[in-house]
Amino acid sequence: MRRKPGSLVPLERDVLEAALALRGMGVVEPHGFLIARTMSDRAGARRLTGYGTLYKALDRLERADLLESRWEDPLFAAEAARPRRRLYRLTAAGERALATARQADPIPAVRPAERGAPVR
Repeated sequence: MRRKPGSLVPLERDVLEAALALRGMGVVEPHGFLIARTMSDRAGARRLTGYGTLYKALDRLERADLLESRWEDPLFAAEAARPRRRLYRLTAAGERALATARQADPIPAVRPAERGAPVR
């Protein structure tokens, strides 16, 4: 299935919604797992999006200039005794694309099967 140029698939919209929500909570540059957890919490989903699918969507959004990313400082990761994380930031173009998607489909970014699910 082909999509219209500039349109977002539901997963991409969910990613942008989560990035915007996290920014509203003071997390300007969330890592991919935090974005996935936020998406799960917001949608009331029982499990997270497949990580391969999520990171492909993050890459598409970055190539479309809707997100920017950078690797976290390796010293910070070493102090926390974990691998480095890739951090993502919502761009102004990403905000505009999300606003356009919301105008085109004002229903929240929750898929029909998830609408009756309890919110955690």
